[in-house]
Amino acid sequence: MPDIPWSTPTQAAPGAEVHVMASRFETATLAGAFRFLLKSPGIIGQMRKAPGAHGVALRARVFSRTFLTLSAWEDRDALSRFARSEPHRSSARAAAAFMKESAFTHWTARADELPIGWAEAERRLAEQRTAS
Repeated sequence: MPDIPWSTPTQAAPGAEVHVMASRFETATLAGAFRFLLKSPGIIGQMRKAPGAHGVALRARVFSRTFLTLSAWEDRDALSRFARSEPHRSSARAAAAFMKESAFTHWTARADELPIGWAEAERRLAEQRTAS
């Protein structure tokens, strides 16, 4: 599956500050990676309809068993509401069984900085990893 490029469900107001989250997931097995992959389109579709979502992208490296997500939100509460809603909530719980490692990083950005690039997301995830 190719990467799912950045899409903008709702445009943030010019000059607004947005909440950005990047995540990195590594599955323990290749079978787990395929399970993660199969759920991805539904979760991305859910994000594109979620209130307060200003951007979403996925980088899938199935044979490396690694997935990166990148999203921008009106605020952290909008992200939390999405994370607690279905099907994301159930999918996240089920994925825990085949996940080797996961990492998350959050920051704020100005709306005119969207879309955030993968280099920035990966840099921030790496910084967070070394800080832990």
